Amino acid sequence: MHYSAGDTAWVLLSAALVLFMTPGLAFFYGGMVRSKNVLGMLMQNFATMAVVSLVWVFVSYSLAFGPDLGGKGLLGSLHFFALAHATQRVPGFSGHLAQHIPPLAFVIFQMMFAIITAALITGSTADRMKFGPFIVLIILWSLFVYAPIAHWSFSPTGWLYKLGTEDFAGGTVVEINAGAAGLAVAMVIGKRRGWPKSQMPPHNVPLTLVGAGILWFGWYGFNAGSALAANTLAAHAFLNTNTAGAAALLGWIVVEKIRGGKSTILGAASGAVAGLVAITPSCGFVDIYGATVIGLAAGVICAFAVSLKYKYQLDDSLDVGGVHLVGGIVGTLLIGLFGTSAIGGVNGLLYGGGGVLLLHQTIAVLASGAYSFAASWILAKIVDKVMGLRVTPDQELEGLDTALHAESAYDFEGLMRSFGK
Repeated sequence: MHYSAGDTAWVLLSAALVLFMTPGLAFFYGGMVRSKNVLGMLMQNFATMAVVSLVWVFVSYSLAFGPDLGGKGLLGSLHFFALAHATQRVPGFSGHLAQHIPPLAFVIFQMMFAIITAALITGSTADRMKFGPFIVLIILWSLFVYAPIAHWSFSPTGWLYKLGTEDFAGGTVVEINAGAAGLAVAMVIGKRRGWPKSQMPPHNVPLTLVGAGILWFGWYGFNAGSALAANTLAAHAFLNTNTAGAAALLGWIVVEKIRGGKSTILGAASGAVAGLVAITPSCGFVDIYGATVIGLAAGVICAFAVSLKYKYQLDDSLDVGGVHLVGGIVGTLLIGLFGTSAIGGVNGLLYGGGGVLLLHQTIAVLASGAYSFAASWILAKIVDKVMGLRVTPDQELEGLDTALHAESAYDFEGLMRSFGK
């Protein structure tokens, strides 16, 4: 089969951009935790890159994109175990879906999605999770949660894909999946000591802003790369991604201004991420009007949603649920309103397509969210019973950096000695 050199180069570059998002996420989260836990956050994210990479090439890629097991669209087989048969066409990608890139390029690109999705969970459990059990949980989660949902929505042989659900770059597979999983694991592991009575403000907002900037940059590969070709659709996805991020940033800080009288840097960073989350499933299916409305809606809705954890007393430390779950739901559902065949896919309700697409999007949201939450809760419970997910009270008080990794991000003692001189 003939492969396009240009398309292959674009997909490989996009894969590199998506991988760069995980260190960006580490900075984004790392700036929001207390100074005694920043290295613990960085370590969890960086280790996720290694662990998920190995799990992906040996097992979970095959489960996600291998020939459908049993013909029900629920899971792939182990046909591609350890990248066996790696030169064979990816099942389902034929006809108008035919890829013009080598299958290995697709393996690489999708691997980066699996990495960043698992890493997102770390924001819900910040400041209190053991490192070893975290690694075990991520391995199990990649196999039993990520791979099935990726098969459902990303593989043309998956049941949600065949139903007619539209998910261009991971509203269900990445955003709703990670958000629901983060809430489930946070529920199992329990609240941080002192939360919500004690104030736990971000220790380094500039670091968080740097992370948000890296995420925004990498998101172009995440979304535009999902066209799997260097073409007009990729350009639409790129532009829609930037537009939604910009609209959401403004929407979030306006809400802050109205509610509290001031707009914050943390709000701007969070708003941009919320918009990028929401446009992820829809960037290849909506026009510029749809992208603007989706971004603005995500910025406003997520700004309110992050406060729900206090109402329900669920310590989602860094608002993975409020931003990724809620933003993913907003973006996935609004395809049913703003989808247009002029860009890709089918017309939504506001473009003369009726309510069928909105129904399909709703089914995808409910199925993906419910499965991810339930399966993640069960896996977290098992790991907690066998290994214990949470650090001891003394370790939590000391901080993960020194207690688990024997390192400190900042040399406070050296600084004090310098002042002493």
